[in-house]
Amino acid sequence: YRVVLENDRVRVLEYRDAPGDRTTPHAHPDSVMHVLSSFRRRLHAADGTTRDVEMAVGTTGWLPAQEHAGENIGGTPTHVLFVELKEPATGADGSGALGPGTAGHTPAG
Repeated sequence: YRVVLENDRVRVLEYRDAPGDRTTPHAHPDSVMHVLSSFRRRLHAADGTTRDVEMAVGTTGWLPAQEHAGENIGGTPTHVLFVELKEPATGADGSGALGPGTAGHTPAG
């Protein structure tokens, strides 16, 4: 992860990895993810479940706060931007959600 921008309201992270790379368990606050390269990841949730996801370049979506570890199970590098919100939720309905554990970083591991 590389911090691209940070202020009192958001932190913008760029995440890159290569096929076969894994992240350690980590947490993300509510975030927006924008996919810069198509990839496949296996996400390991804090509750022990796993989920495989495939994301296409250009996809942008909402990610609710979550804890997970991830691994690149595809043949291409992962490259995404995360905009992590620092303010608490105010009852937003989560429209456009990619779903829990969609990012692989997915604090994108």
